[in-house]
Amino acid sequence: MSKMAPINLTSEFQESYLNSTNYPENLISKGTVTYRSTLASYKERLDAAAPNLCLVDGEDNVEEDFEIPIRDLETSSGKAVDKKNIHSPEELTEWLGTAVHTDQTNSRRQVVTAQKKDPKCRFIYIYAEHARDQLKTTLISLTQILTFHQVMPVYLDFMLVFGAQSDPKDLRFSGFREQSMMKHPPRGPALPDLGRSGRHFQLCYNLKGVTFKQKSNENIKLDEWSIRQAAIYHQFDIVYGTTLWVVTKGRTDIQQRYKQLTGPDGRSEDKLFGSLDECFRSSLAAHLLYCHWSTEDWRWYIRWLESVIDAESSMAIYGPRGPGYAHRQYKPYHIQDLQYWQDKVNEAIMVLEANIEVINAIRRFYTNLQNHKDFPDLLKTQCADDVTTFAAHLDEIVADFKMQMSRAKLLANIIRDRKELVLQHLQGQAAERTEQLNMNLEREAIVMRIITIVTLIYLPATFVSTFFSTGVVKYQSQDDADGVQGNGSFSSTALKRWLQVTLPLTALTLFIAWTTYRIADSARLHSKPSRELTQLPKKAHNPTQKYQSEPKRQPTDPLQQQSAWQSIQKFMKDSKVNSLIMRMMSWRKIPTLPLHKTSKGVT
Repeated sequence: MSKMAPINLTSEFQESYLNSTNYPENLISKGTVTYRSTLASYKERLDAAAPNLCLVDGEDNVEEDFEIPIRDLETSSGKAVDKKNIHSPEELTEWLGTAVHTDQTNSRRQVVTAQKKDPKCRFIYIYAEHARDQLKTTLISLTQILTFHQVMPVYLDFMLVFGAQSDPKDLRFSGFREQSMMKHPPRGPALPDLGRSGRHFQLCYNLKGVTFKQKSNENIKLDEWSIRQAAIYHQFDIVYGTTLWVVTKGRTDIQQRYKQLTGPDGRSEDKLFGSLDECFRSSLAAHLLYCHWSTEDWRWYIRWLESVIDAESSMAIYGPRGPGYAHRQYKPYHIQDLQYWQDKVNEAIMVLEANIEVINAIRRFYTNLQNHKDFPDLLKTQCADDVTTFAAHLDEIVADFKMQMSRAKLLANIIRDRKELVLQHLQGQAAERTEQLNMNLEREAIVMRIITIVTLIYLPATFVSTFFSTGVVKYQSQDDADGVQGNGSFSSTALKRWLQVTLPLTALTLFIAWTTYRIADSARLHSKPSRELTQLPKKAHNPTQKYQSEPKRQPTDPLQQQSAWQSIQKFMKDSKVNSLIMRMMSWRKIPTLPLHKTSKGVT
């Protein structure tokens, strides 16, 4: 770096630079259109986010982690490229070429001088190890850079999305901001010795790209993709052609792209800064670089989403349903999975729409420059074709974004329809289980009726037999005179008495049961229409109109539409019941001995 005489700076700039820790409240007032109250709120947000946004002395290893790549093109010392990765705040101050010393006439006053002129193009890359890590700079160095170049405060809106965080924040935030100070005499801070005329325009915006992180061999849906942001600031002096870029991003991919753009292998028209029009053309090439970065991999990301959705939900459409087919049994978490992927697709749609809006805003800004009365006539005439070509390139990028967005919107509709179909499958599965449960309940009800009828038939006989066996009624002695138990004999009188008591009692029991059933059934049928009438909607009173009750509905329960004996017959015709009865009958052989003789076989 060649030594040159110190450059005297204006008192306003010196005061602003010495008070750089209060950025953006320290900006030169005529160099910003932002209200002071708004600047104070920016300062508060920056201070609140500083512990997570930047490296902190005493908490982080600043000496090892601090790094700011800077690339100067067409420097005042005559170098075509002068680049360096700054690793300390002291190196940053030296690279900027500023020095602070005590005024010889007033020991209480500090004076700021510059040791070199600004290069024709300066590219400052503020980055983090990854998108959710701290920026590799301290807050003091960051505000020093922003103050030295008088960066408009709205750029903080785009920088504050970075920093240490567990999940990406402000992914839905996007925008384009511009500020023009091209009038003559200059409205901005003029520092001719630094190459700053005070007549410039500055703009900032953010773009989002998608990057493939990691592939999974286990399942395609476990592949990792990441949507990453880049915050871009640009300042262009319309008198000297001095260009400034400040790019904030996670990782160094854009820095490597800009290095290739302005390196030995880059096109000559993209890295020429000899004249005002050449500086302007080079700035357009850098804008295209950032816009092309934002378009990459979106096609493959949406294709991956399509593959995942097809693998997760295709069986909802193509899987056969019905008896005899093996089909997928859906669970509630399948709905949650589809909702998760629908959120991913909607997120992609939102990002694509935001990129389209930003790129369209860039296009409008540069096309409107051709009609701006304060824009130099030289640039209007010499760069008209370049602006037209630039706008055409942006239109192609927007068209590609719109095509990818159409795919994403169609995929979102497909997910919504398939989610509804899976929900219907869940409801169908619940209905099938309910139907099976009702069938089981119907069979159990029939079995209970059979048991009830059989119990009613055998209960009187059992009661009489038990009563006769108590000794209250005795027709013969089963023992010999010596008290030895004999074989016994048949008593027709006992049988007649048993039948005389049992048969009438059985008939009476069945009659009482049948009468009770009929009374209960009749009461149920008569009470149902009255309940339906009480549930009729209330109508406006009309004396000429009478309520007409609905016709009596037939009971929908199949057990109520048939008698007990019909239910038993239906149940007995069931093949499963017949096979069960046959197996039960095969367990016991039909006795062949007379009733009055006792079997001597083993029982």
